[in-house]
Amino acid sequence: MSDGSRLSRPWVVVALATLACALWGSAFAFVKTGYDLFGIAPDSPPDQILFAGMRFALAGIFVLAGTSIVRRKPVLPTKTDLVPIVLLALFQTALQYAPFYMGLANASGTNASLVQGTSAFVQIVLATLVFRQEKLTGRKLAGCLLGIGGVALVTLRGGGALGSWSLLGEGLVFAAVVAGGIATCFMRRFGVSGDPLMLTGWQFCLGGGTLAAIGLALGGRVGSVSAAGIGVLAYLGMLSAVAFSLWSSLLKHNPVSHVAIYRFFIPTFGVLFSIMFLGESMTPEQIPLIVGALALIVVGTVLVNTEPSKAS
Repeated sequence: MSDGSRLSRPWVVVALATLACALWGSAFAFVKTGYDLFGIAPDSPPDQILFAGMRFALAGIFVLAGTSIVRRKPVLPTKTDLVPIVLLALFQTALQYAPFYMGLANASGTNASLVQGTSAFVQIVLATLVFRQEKLTGRKLAGCLLGIGGVALVTLRGGGALGSWSLLGEGLVFAAVVAGGIATCFMRRFGVSGDPLMLTGWQFCLGGGTLAAIGLALGGRVGSVSAAGIGVLAYLGMLSAVAFSLWSSLLKHNPVSHVAIYRFFIPTFGVLFSIMFLGESMTPEQIPLIVGALALIVVGTVLVNTEPSKAS
């Protein structure tokens, strides 16, 4: 059986997409932990951009090194790959994560999770109405609405958890969501005929290196370096390498909507990891909300993924 056939199997999509979303969900807690360990202040965008650049450059190295070892040859781009790599580096890394890191520093983990949770809806709208890669159907719209309901339920957790919203906090996180949606559509377009792992690795190196250079040029610094901080940075690089490699491979063999819908799980994982690693509390009364949110997201995901193939 070919890799394409395996990656189109429903249970494979479920397993790999859920794993990728779990990894992304953990990033909220670990980025904030990394800020603390490296002494990066919420009001220092140059430091945040430098930190993001270090993370994604490291992710690119992980992807390229791992793929080269598995294939037993260097993973090198051709001339025709240069434009896709530049576009992906611009939207998937630079324009997505520069505002995301700055916004996350000025928003609560809960608020950021809620905004990030709209990414599935944004990606499906862009794929259907802007890039025209598939059709927007009633089932896809219903699935998105159920997913958004689940995201709202899990992040609000009974009300009063939102606090204030700001353009430099949640606004920047949403700008990152839009850039990420555009990048997903580009990856679907370029990855169908190209090598998604090669594109992922090189765009991370280019985008991460660009972010790091911008951060340094603006005076960005890391306040302190420790073994714990390096460990967190390595984990963030690893999770990006694994999650984006899985995601790009799935996009090569499946419609955007059938993969993007799983992003509604990211806030759920984000809240759970925030509870575990950031000490955010959850009362027994909030447990049914988490369960209800998961139920809504699962139903929405099933709706999108059980559409007749001709509608996709």
